[in-house]
Amino acid sequence: MKVNWAERVWVNSPLRSLILKREIQFFKKLRDLPPESHCLEIGCGRGAGALIILREFQPSRLEALDVDPTMIRLAQGRKPSWALDHLLFYVSDAQHLPYSDASMDAVFNFGIIHHLEDWEQGIKEIARVLRKDGGFYFEEIYPALYANVLTRKLLDHPTENRFRGPEFRMALATEGLKLLSGYRETRFGILGVAVKG
Repeated sequence: MKVNWAERVWVNSPLRSLILKREIQFFKKLRDLPPESHCLEIGCGRGAGALIILREFQPSRLEALDVDPTMIRLAQGRKPSWALDHLLFYVSDAQHLPYSDASMDAVFNFGIIHHLEDWEQGIKEIARVLRKDGGFYFEEIYPALYANVLTRKLLDHPTENRFRGPEFRMALATEGLKLLSGYRETRFGILGVAVKG
């Protein structure tokens, strides 16, 4: 599902980039990545998060996808020369990842799972492509933030089969993703790392 104009403004704002930087630093403190890691970011938008992931974690390769071709064009246009050999942007759907099983050391998600019509399929796909001991690094928001009386008319999200904390944590556990201690959760969302057992 593509984001609407209001969310496009938000994801392209300097404030969002600052929040991404803080979240990625939080992730790194919870669980760093080994050298030569192969990583994936789903829903990369214009690529701001991908560049911060590349700087902070220094994977040998980071692939970043988005369902919106316009956002991928923006990301490709702002890719710096230092990232050319390590970063690939392309159009794809997080519900059907174009990778073989156990092919990624890490998957990053910054508020994309709640956009998926079949969010549980998205979690299954993430678990499928992660290697054993691979990490799922995520920021996810709950309906209290995006479907309240103020935001539901402004933002465009699926309305069926939505999740809150218990459902999201259960889906992780069902797919063999163990949530590491130290995660942060409120009624509005969750920030953490889950490891494939």
